[in-house]
Amino acid sequence: RSLDVDVVLDLMIHDLDILLSMTGADPVEVHAAGIPVLSGKADIANVRLTFASGCIANLTASRVSTERVRKLRFFQPRQYVSVDYAKQECFAIGVDDNRQVKLMPQPVTRQEPLKRQFASFLDCIGTRARPEVDGEDAARALELALHIMEKIEEHGAVVARSLSSTSIP
Repeated sequence: RSLDVDVVLDLMIHDLDILLSMTGADPVEVHAAGIPVLSGKADIANVRLTFASGCIANLTASRVSTERVRKLRFFQPRQYVSVDYAKQECFAIGVDDNRQVKLMPQPVTRQEPLKRQFASFLDCIGTRARPEVDGEDAARALELALHIMEKIEEHGAVVARSLSSTSIP
């Protein structure tokens, strides 16, 4: 991975874009923490996003994990959604009107992501079609990523102050 940028911009931004698309809203609350391990920037980050609808998403992005986990999970009133990028699977668990728990596999077209991205890009150039992720969507994801990075810095400053005021034996 690229070590010259924060893991939020390197990896998490894709999750943010998908989450913003799926929820159709911006979060009303952002909590974030991250630490540098391999570089001078955050190499692992954990974020909790809360939306006005009641949706809550917990995201983790890491360049230092021993296993490659590429999942997005979020929950909202009466529903839990899990997206596994590696397996290219998505399912929701919800409660129907009869209060029965239902597992609802979501349709996924299995493709190699970069190949699909390039094909879509070339199609948009040739047909002048609107991209699946347009500039406005990308700007929203970037704005949220930058806000998360600010929250990570704030958290780091709080931890540093706490450590400097505590005497270590």
